[in-house]
Amino acid sequence: MEQYSLIITEMETDLKRIAMTSDSMLNTAKSAIKRCRIALVELRWIVVNEGFPDIQSEIGFFKEIKTVAYSRLLFYQTVFEIESFRSKYDLDRIKRYMKVKLDEIQLYMEENASSVQYYNCGFTYLDSLYFVRERDEIPIELRGSQYLMDEQFNTWQDHTFSVIRANDMLVEYLNREIKQIDNQEHSHHLQKLSHLSWTGNKIDLVELVYALFFSRVINNGKITIKELAGVLCRAFNMDIEKDIYRYYTEIQQRKIEQTKFMEQLKSILQQQIDQNI
Repeated sequence: MEQYSLIITEMETDLKRIAMTSDSMLNTAKSAIKRCRIALVELRWIVVNEGFPDIQSEIGFFKEIKTVAYSRLLFYQTVFEIESFRSKYDLDRIKRYMKVKLDEIQLYMEENASSVQYYNCGFTYLDSLYFVRERDEIPIELRGSQYLMDEQFNTWQDHTFSVIRANDMLVEYLNREIKQIDNQEHSHHLQKLSHLSWTGNKIDLVELVYALFFSRVINNGKITIKELAGVLCRAFNMDIEKDIYRYYTEIQQRKIEQTKFMEQLKSILQQQIDQNI
């Protein structure tokens, strides 16, 4: 299983890098979809050409390995669809659209309640039926289209389990985005909470946001980059949320002094300390 685990580890490392360096969630999803497909192609080649030494290895692959890559693909495909919609409509319509997606997920989970329970409880008693290929006792009408189209790389339930895993990620993503929209709508109806104004460059504020984000000194790191940017934007009456990823890319592309603003702050503070000694 080592070669399978290595493919998954490399994929997840690349997905993290993509998320950190992309200038928008739309582009993150686009690049992530390509990366997940590459991982699945690599996994399929090994499975088809080398097979498995025993049934337990086959079960382990289709239950724990393939579902990781496939669920990521399904997740990012839906995120891409949502983010494509986001650019066309106002906040209220986007929020309603996201709530519809949540309702669709809830309906799927209810319709597949037995599989959801099996997944969440970590049951194993049906593994040999769910995650082994070429099970003739499964009626054709119960086999999913993926299973019928490619029986070499699909089992009866690995697609369902991948959807369940993807749905868990989507619920977290959608709830976070809806909360962010609520915060934006709330701030639009309030007078300025701060009389402070950021008088430096926008990119300097972005540098500060990322420094605080990567240092994990806010909520022990349990905050997204956009949430943190939103807090500082409201504090200093400056809008950088829409361009936060683009500015970060500009910072990365600096040939000298990538952390120019941080170095400037350090230098100023050190000068003041030295003068007061």
